[in-house]
Amino acid sequence: MTTNANPALKVINQSEAANGLALVRVTIGAMFVWVFFENMGKGLYTAAGYAGLIDYYIKASHSPAAWKAVMGLMASHSAVAAPIQGMTEISLGILLVIGLLTRPAAFVAFLFLGSLWISEWGTSWIWELLVPVLASLGLAVGHAGRRWGIDAWLSQRWPSSPWW
Repeated sequence: MTTNANPALKVINQSEAANGLALVRVTIGAMFVWVFFENMGKGLYTAAGYAGLIDYYIKASHSPAAWKAVMGLMASHSAVAAPIQGMTEISLGILLVIGLLTRPAAFVAFLFLGSLWISEWGTSWIWELLVPVLASLGLAVGHAGRRWGIDAWLSQRWPSSPWW
């Protein structure tokens, strides 16, 4: 085993990894944009539509009782919660697609999708949301906006910033 690895090979591997993270970032962002328009078409950003969906999760899911109480609180305030969820989804989607503030956006996506994953326990395939949950965490950790994104330009101007 050789210990004198070629430094040029390390740069090439980092470049390929950055391309892979950027591809995942754009995919997760596109998923959020798609879901926003799909949910808007279903009326889920209205008070009644949002409350109906949350009520379904409360009745059908296997979420912990404490989590169902949180969902009940959200359903009872659906006139406020529904548009906030819509704005969260479209904002995260756009930020991830363009690669702006990728690390915080990806971390918020991780938390948001994680909460949705818990809400849906027992109502859908467990891996359906778990993969994007963990992919979002990987994007936050991996500086995914520094390739094919606005964060690449920002990181050249302010390289020590934790935001990109």
